[in-house]
Amino acid sequence: MTQALSKCEKLPDISRPRWDQNTFEGRMYYFFSTANCLNLLASNSKLETARRIVIDYKQGRYDPDMTVDELWKAKTLYDSAYHPETGEKMFILGRMSAQVPCNMLITGGMLTFYQKLPHVIFFHWINQSFNAIVNYTNRSGIHKQDDQTLFLSYCGATTGALSCALSFNYLLKKWKKAPTLLARLVPFAAIAFANAINIPMMRNKEFTTGIPVEDAEGRTLGFSTVAPGHAIPQVVLSRVGMAVPNMVLGPVILEQISKMAWYTPGMAAPLQTLLCGFMLAFSTPICCALFPQKSSIEVNQLELPLQDYINKLPHPPKTVYYNKGL
Repeated sequence: MTQALSKCEKLPDISRPRWDQNTFEGRMYYFFSTANCLNLLASNSKLETARRIVIDYKQGRYDPDMTVDELWKAKTLYDSAYHPETGEKMFILGRMSAQVPCNMLITGGMLTFYQKLPHVIFFHWINQSFNAIVNYTNRSGIHKQDDQTLFLSYCGATTGALSCALSFNYLLKKWKKAPTLLARLVPFAAIAFANAINIPMMRNKEFTTGIPVEDAEGRTLGFSTVAPGHAIPQVVLSRVGMAVPNMVLGPVILEQISKMAWYTPGMAAPLQTLLCGFMLAFSTPICCALFPQKSSIEVNQLELPLQDYINKLPHPPKTVYYNKGL
């Protein structure tokens, strides 16, 4: 909207996303904006300007001539670069907007150089190191992980990915008539396996101390150890889903391209990388939007002590909400 803030009957509420997060479309628009790799090009001065606009607006100070669109652009830029809880500027490679360009290069390498042992080790190590940077940069909340947990998660995911990749490669070499496409799909299997290790390890405290559950008004009603059993599989599915188009469809497409007369082996790396970049640009925000950030669970599915506590409240809710994480 080009309307000036001074002419708004009701000022925008930037404490919530611009789009309705109860719909898949709204969540998708939100993640397309925050994961936009063009946000990485913003200079430090532009980021500081966006930060000042957001902070001042929350305190009731703003330029009356500023338009609604300009306010939301500043908020989007702020969300893409600053930690949502500490307000500190995040390391550039750990930001959501770095996901597509970084994963494009890493995945392109994994899918191109998947046969020789040194290449497999190098690219899976690079991939899990990048994941560790993302996890460390975005660590937050009541279950903020210590460095030891992050390190163990990193080691577990790296070992799991390498074990899976090397085992499948070994089995395929034994299977002399194995289709070449199966070998191209080994990196996807390794990534899916690593995610199944990494995310639960990173969030292991949630299973013992629980995560906050809230009513529709945002009031915390207690901590549930049942909710993580719903939240963590959703995150794992989202992460694996992001990899499906570029790590499954990509190799299938390249397999067909490699049969064409004009194709040469030297084209594999750039073609695979470009395919990955194109698919990740869509799969990253779409898969982040698969499940609501504030997911819901019926009270009768919670642990009995928490159920009893909630049911004794005045006007007890039938449904509560929790932050599933990313």
